[in-house]
Amino acid sequence: MLHDEPHSADTLDLAAIRARHTLLLLGLLWNRDLARVDMARELGLSRSAISSIVTELISVGLVQEVGTRGSSGVGRKATLLNLNTRAAALLAVDLGASHARVDALDLHCRTLATQSVPHDIQAGPRATYALLHELSQEVLRAARLSPAQVALVGVGIPGPVDHDTGRVVQPPNMPGWDGENVREALRTLLGLEVLVDNDANLGALAEARFGAHRGTQDLIYVKAATGIGAGVLLGGRLHRGTRGGAGEIGHISINEQGPVGRSGNPGSLESYAAAGVLSRLAEERRAAGVPTALPSPVSLGTLLTHANTDPLARAVWEEAGHHLGVAISTALNLFNPAAVVIGGRLSQAGDVLLQAVRASAQSRTMRINADRVRIDLGTLGSDAGVLGAGAMMLDSLFTPRGLPHLYGIARVNQSTHDLAASRAPPGLGPSDPAPTRSHFPPFGGVS
Repeated sequence: MLHDEPHSADTLDLAAIRARHTLLLLGLLWNRDLARVDMARELGLSRSAISSIVTELISVGLVQEVGTRGSSGVGRKATLLNLNTRAAALLAVDLGASHARVDALDLHCRTLATQSVPHDIQAGPRATYALLHELSQEVLRAARLSPAQVALVGVGIPGPVDHDTGRVVQPPNMPGWDGENVREALRTLLGLEVLVDNDANLGALAEARFGAHRGTQDLIYVKAATGIGAGVLLGGRLHRGTRGGAGEIGHISINEQGPVGRSGNPGSLESYAAAGVLSRLAEERRAAGVPTALPSPVSLGTLLTHANTDPLARAVWEEAGHHLGVAISTALNLFNPAAVVIGGRLSQAGDVLLQAVRASAQSRTMRINADRVRIDLGTLGSDAGVLGAGAMMLDSLFTPRGLPHLYGIARVNQSTHDLAASRAPPGLGPSDPAPTRSHFPPFGGVS
């Protein structure tokens, strides 16, 4: 038996090396169509090694040949290879304080079908699960997918989540959810593997992979809405902390003598700048004599609509931006990121909010941490949640551990496609539009 141990270790090492090379190859094809010779050159592997991996990927349906590249010289034209983005589907769930959205995505995180409805998260887990089950079924039907063709479900939650277990932990803005294991509940309900994370963390993944700052290795995403949270990317990896609670910027006390917010902390950022306090702030400023044409009481929607045109709305957003900037300056001095991206509903206030955040943050941040940082509004809008869930799922699938599962789903999709084609009349078989080129970083850049 002792003589077998070195052989077993060698076998494991070779399998691990092949898996790594496979993932590197898929990462290249994520960005653009390539020929085998291109991949051999970029990865430093032999043509035979590349051909072996490509043959395997074609056999399971993850890669397909899509024509040839012309050559001005003599010899064979190079056959181009393409990542089959329909080889597996992803189900992205974006839960907010007042909405629920479910999207079916392809492997470039492009939406195949979507459903979004108003929903009060305070209705509790049971009502929310029933709604998500209904929306998921509607989305799968619209996308003409069976559950067997879905590789993963990714869920964003507007509260602290233990990433390892999928359990919600004392969410200040989600009464009735403490201790709820969202991963297990949805896994049982949907019959699919599920990943769960905080919505701000997913916003950071989305902006780093799909947003204006894509590829940035050190980035903080601040989601400002009913609550205020942050996702922190350090060195290209999401910093979740020991249990997943990192980034709760809304519960940092920016004034230890200030009002008590919903978290119970005096002077927390949320007690000054979260959506629920802005209408009250507007009425206080009206009583103090700030002129306005807005009706009383002022709603959040009205404040957003008139952010740059009404003196009262502008005063509210400047004050909220100032408080956000105070908290962001703390994050800048702690982490020295290259970019801070502000998303969530409050970011719809636009330039008046952004300029106030920048002024407040820059004036309170050490020069070494302020000189090169960009503070910007998010560019993904309401899609940030589903794109972040998609990025989380890709970063789970495109790993040595996730690759066998992806292969299995791709085989199911390939069999389904072949069966449908065999039953269709000549010339009427199913066909997908050619995928547009991706401009996003390869897998493993953010995880």
